[in-house]
Amino acid sequence: METRHLEFFAAVADELSFTRAADRVRAVQSTVSAGITALERELRTQLFTRSTRRVELTPAGRELLPEARAALAAIQRMREGGAQAEAGLRGRLRVGLLTNLEWLDLPDLLGAFHRAHPGIELSLGTSPKGSTGMAEDVRRGRLDVALCGLPAADLTDLHLRRLRSQPFVAVLPVGHPRASDQPVAIADLLDEQFVDQPPGFGTRVVLDRWLEQSGLRRTVSTEVPDMSTVPAYVRAGLGIAAIPEGAVVDPTDLICRPLVPELLWNLHAIARPADRSPAADLLIDLLVDRAAGPPSETRHAAARPVRS
Repeated sequence: METRHLEFFAAVADELSFTRAADRVRAVQSTVSAGITALERELRTQLFTRSTRRVELTPAGRELLPEARAALAAIQRMREGGAQAEAGLRGRLRVGLLTNLEWLDLPDLLGAFHRAHPGIELSLGTSPKGSTGMAEDVRRGRLDVALCGLPAADLTDLHLRRLRSQPFVAVLPVGHPRASDQPVAIADLLDEQFVDQPPGFGTRVVLDRWLEQSGLRRTVSTEVPDMSTVPAYVRAGLGIAAIPEGAVVDPTDLICRPLVPELLWNLHAIARPADRSPAADLLIDLLVDRAAGPPSETRHAAARPVRS
């Protein structure tokens, strides 16, 4: 049984598309299709039902998929063990990043990791779906490690390490009627227009879920993917915001107030639970160590409104 055929099996099962699976394993579609056919012949069972519109796992395919993943994980561990024994860590590590984490200083951290482990090829990127997209990419094997701001309850099927918790704050323009409130009640802001990230981003999920559970609603009139730009839209008079305090890097002409009830945003490092590489664990440990260090001056400044 060829390892490559097992890789094709896992990729098609994740993507439910021979075209996307071929892109993922860096092969032409005909090679992936032929590999699946050969594997089905060897196993004497059909793994997928195919039509012109969709690809689905058969019951036998669903039953055999965990065995294929376990076999691939074991083979990968053997390869990595041999490489480590001979020349240190080697391989490729796909990492999903979030923006607006100046306190973590990701360029410095990842640069240090690269210098310490030059045999590991780092592939870095973000997701247009925010933390929801990061979690899905880790589940489907598209990423090895990712930063994720979803609640821990949404990540129980993944390996996760909490990096930091930050309370939400109200971000208001100078002169706002609630500027003198200490703290500001979330319910008192719901008649306002909000600036926030799109649905699926971690901070948006936390606040929207609390509102739903409380039977409350708000209007989000401006959606921006980069949380670091939210305060600028508030400063421009386009609404108010409720975001983690560390996201307010430049509080000039803004009022930042604590919220009641207190809402926390938790940042996690996530990975698949069963087939992590040693390189993934090393990077996660480095993230945890960096997050446990003293807050940076940027982090302190972000928590201080210039005007009150």
